[in-house]
Amino acid sequence: MRTDPVVLTVAFGYLALLFVIAAWGDRRAEKGRSVIGSPTVYALSIAVYCTAWTFYGSVGRAAESGPSFLLIYLGPTLAMLMAPFMIRKMVRIASTQRITSIADFISARYGKSSSLGALVALIALIGITPYIALQLKAITLSHAVLVNYPEAAEFQLADESFWVDKSFWVALVLAVFIILFGTRHLDASERHEGMVAAIAFESLVKLVAFLTVGVFVVFVMFNGPMDLFSQVADSPRLVGALGLDAVPGGATGWVGTLVLAFLAFLTLPRQFQVLVVENVDERHLRRASWLFPLYLVAINLFVIPIAMAGMLLPVGNSDPDSFVLTLPLSAGLEGIPLLVFIGGLSAATGMVIVETIALSTMVSNQLVMPLLLRSKRLQLSSQGELAGWLLGIRRVAIVLILLLGYLYHALIGDSYSLVTIGLVSFAAAAQFAPALLIGMYWRGATRLGASLGLIAGFLIWVYTLLLPGFAQSGWLNPGFVEQGLWGLGWLRPYALFGLEGWDIYSHSLLWSMLANVGILVGVSLFTRQSPLEQTQAALFTNAMNPGLQHTSLWRGQTTRGELQSLLSRYLGANATARILADQKSSRDNSDPAPPAMIARAEQALSGALGSASARVLINSVVRGEALDLESILSILDTTSQTLEYNRRLEQKSNELAKIGEELRAANERLRELDRLKDEFVAMVSHELRTPLTSIRAFAEILRDGKDLPEDKRTHFLEVVVLESQRLSRLIEEILDLARLESGRLTLTPQQLDLVSLTRHSVDAVHRLQEDRGVTLQVDIEVDEAPVIGDPDRLEQVIINLLDNAGKFADDDDPQVRLLLTRHEQHYRLSVEDNGPGIAEEERERVFEKFHQIKRLSSSAGKAKGRPRGSGLGLPISRGIVVHLGGRLWVEDAPQLQGACLVMELPQAPE
Repeated sequence: MRTDPVVLTVAFGYLALLFVIAAWGDRRAEKGRSVIGSPTVYALSIAVYCTAWTFYGSVGRAAESGPSFLLIYLGPTLAMLMAPFMIRKMVRIASTQRITSIADFISARYGKSSSLGALVALIALIGITPYIALQLKAITLSHAVLVNYPEAAEFQLADESFWVDKSFWVALVLAVFIILFGTRHLDASERHEGMVAAIAFESLVKLVAFLTVGVFVVFVMFNGPMDLFSQVADSPRLVGALGLDAVPGGATGWVGTLVLAFLAFLTLPRQFQVLVVENVDERHLRRASWLFPLYLVAINLFVIPIAMAGMLLPVGNSDPDSFVLTLPLSAGLEGIPLLVFIGGLSAATGMVIVETIALSTMVSNQLVMPLLLRSKRLQLSSQGELAGWLLGIRRVAIVLILLLGYLYHALIGDSYSLVTIGLVSFAAAAQFAPALLIGMYWRGATRLGASLGLIAGFLIWVYTLLLPGFAQSGWLNPGFVEQGLWGLGWLRPYALFGLEGWDIYSHSLLWSMLANVGILVGVSLFTRQSPLEQTQAALFTNAMNPGLQHTSLWRGQTTRGELQSLLSRYLGANATARILADQKSSRDNSDPAPPAMIARAEQALSGALGSASARVLINSVVRGEALDLESILSILDTTSQTLEYNRRLEQKSNELAKIGEELRAANERLRELDRLKDEFVAMVSHELRTPLTSIRAFAEILRDGKDLPEDKRTHFLEVVVLESQRLSRLIEEILDLARLESGRLTLTPQQLDLVSLTRHSVDAVHRLQEDRGVTLQVDIEVDEAPVIGDPDRLEQVIINLLDNAGKFADDDDPQVRLLLTRHEQHYRLSVEDNGPGIAEEERERVFEKFHQIKRLSSSAGKAKGRPRGSGLGLPISRGIVVHLGGRLWVEDAPQLQGACLVMELPQAPE
C-alpha cells in the first residue's frame, strides 16, 4: 500500500480537500454566515503554531534534550494567559488602524514610517524563509521515510532535477491555494474566511493523527504507560537522557527558551496574522485563552512516550525526528503511518499557507509599494487598474517566497534538524518584540530608537545564530565559530564577550535583546518624535480608550472629487462606492471633504496598501499636514476631558434615572398609603360601628320595653356586655397597632419557658375550640424551650394563631394542630389547619392591616365571606414577634394539608 503513487494520491487528495473547505468557507462568508465568527474556530486557527516542528521535531528534541521541548509550548501558554490584557490591546489597535501585518503594526506605531516597515519586512523575510524551508523538508523527509522504510530515508537533492522533487510540487500547489484563497481581495486587513476554516480543519487533523500514533505506541506496542516507563527505568542511559539535566544550558537554558517561545508566539508573522489580523471579535480571546493551551497539552501528551519508545525499540536507526512515523512502520502497519503522514502534511502546509500570506502582504505593502508610489506612470494609471496591479504583486510575491523557501530547503539538504531551524527563526522573530511591546505601553519610544534597536538585535542574531549555521553546513569557514572573528576569542559567536556555558539560543537572545532594548530606550530618551509619531504613540498606548481611536487628525483640505478619484485609482470604483457609502452625498465634487471622510479614506488605503503607503497617498491630495504637536495634544486632552465629562454625565444620568425610579416608587407608595389610610378609616369606622350599633339597639329595647320578660332582659344585657367587650378589644387592638407602628409598644422581655406558655394558651382556648367543634391536637417535642419574651404578649400571639386556625379549618371536620419543636438555635411553633389553605400571593397580604382573605368552604369550594374578626390580629402578632427578635410567616401545612402559621423565636442565652 505504501507505494509512491498511493502516497502522492492521498497527499494531493488531502490538499484538494483543503481547497473544498476553503471554498466552502468563502461561500458562507459571502452569504453572511461567517465560519470564523466562532471562538472555537479562532482558537483552532491559532494552533497553526504547531507546525511540522511540533509534529516531528518535538519528539526529536525530547529524545535529544529531554523535557526542554515543553518550553516551546509553555511560552505560548503564558502569552495566552495574558491575552485579555496584551493580545486584546493588539487586536483593538489592529482593528481600528486597519493593520495588515506585524510590519504594518510597528510601522504605524512609529509615525507610519515606510523605512521602519521595510526593515521589519526584510528581517521577517530573512528570518522566516528557513522556517518555510523546514516545513518543505519535513514533508520531503516524511514522504521518504514512509515510502522507503526500513531502508534509510536519504535523499540528495543536488543529484536530481527539481521537477522530480515532491516538495517542489507541494510548494507550487500551496502557491496556487494561497493565491486563490489568500489574495481574493485587495484589502489585506479583511479576513481570509476560507483560509482560516482550512487551517482550523488542519489543526484537528494533526491533533487526531498525533493522538492516534501515541495511543498505538503506548497501548499496543507496550502494555500501557506503566510497562513503557518500567522498561525505560531499567535503561540508565534513557533515564539520564530524559531528565532535567538533559536540558541544554541547564536552568539558564530553561528560562531562555521559555522567554524565546513567549516572544516568538507574539511576533512570528503567521501568529500575528491569526491572532490579530484574522480576529473578528476580541471577545473570542476569552475562549482561546484556555482552549488553545488545552490543545497544546493534548498534542504534546504522547511526545515523551513516543521518544522513549523510539529509543527503546530498534526502528532502523532512524532520525529521532522520524520516530512518529518509524514506530508504527516498524509494527508493520499501513493505515496509521499514512494518517501520520497526513497529520504532518497538515502541520507543515498550515504554517506555510499563513506564513506566506503574512510575508507576501509585507513584501507588497512595505517593500514594493513604497518604490512604485514614486513612479509617474503609476500615478497616471487609469481608474481601478492599480487594484489589479497590487493583487498581481502580492501573488507574485507568494510564488517567489515559496520558491525561495524551496531553494533554501534544496541547498541545506540534511545540514539542519527541524528544531535547529525552528529556534533560529524564533530568535529572528523575537527581535520585533521590543518595538512592538514597548511601543504599546511607552509613549516615549521613537522611530529612530526602534529602527536602530531592531538593526542591532538583528545583526547580533545573524552573527550568533545564522552565520554559525552556514559555517557548520560548509558554506562558510567553520574556523570563526571556534576561534572568533579575526581570531579574537571574545568574538566567538557561541561565546560572545566570553559568556560561555549557555545554550546557543539563550545566548543569542540575551545579547540581541540587550542591544535591541538598550538602544531603543537609550536613543528614544534623547530624540524627539515627529507630530505624527506623537499622535500614533498616543493612539497605541491609549488603545483601550475607545474615544481616542476615532479622533480625526487632519486639518488639511481636499475636495470630495480628489479623494474619490484617489480611492478609485487604487481600489476601484466598486470598493470606493462601498467605502464612502456612509458619507453624506454631495452633488458637487468640488466641495471640501470633511476630516472624517479623509480619515475614512486613509483607513481604506491602509487596509490595502499598509499605513505608510496610505499616508503618502493621502498627503499627495490633501493640502496641509496632519495636526502639529500642540494641536494633537490639545485634541487628545480635549478628547480625554470630553470622555471624562461624558462618563460623569452618564453617571449623573444613571443616578438621576435611579432617583426618578425611587421617586416614582415613593409616589406609588404614598398613593398606596393614602388608599390604605382611607381604607383603614373606613374599616375602623365599620368595625367600631358594628358593636356600637348592637349596643345602642339593645339599650333602646331595654329602655322602651318595660314589660320585657326577665329572661329576655337578661339575654339583651348579656349581648350588650359582649358587644362592649368586643368594642374594648377592637379599640385595644387599634391602640396596639398604633403603638407598634410608632415604636411605642411596651414590652417587658424576660426569660420564660415557651412550653409552659404554650400549654397555658392552649388551655385558654380549648373550651372555645370545643364549642366550635374543632379537634385540637397538641405536639410538643421539647421538654423546655427557654426564650426571651413578654409572657402576656406571646400568649396573645399564640391564642391569635389558634383562633385563626379554628376559623379557617374545614367546615365538616375542623382540625387544628399545634407543633412546638427545636430548629437549630431557635424554637419553632407552628399552627396548621385542614382548611383550603392560603394562596401563594396572599401569604404576605394576610399581615396587612384589616386585610381578610375570603374564607372558602373546603368541601364545596365556594366563598363564604370574610371570617368574623377585625383583621388586626396577624399584623399585631407579627409586630410583637419581630420586636422579640423572631419571625412569623405562612406556609403550606405539612400534615393537615391546609395553611400553617409559623412563629420562630431565638433560644435564650445560657
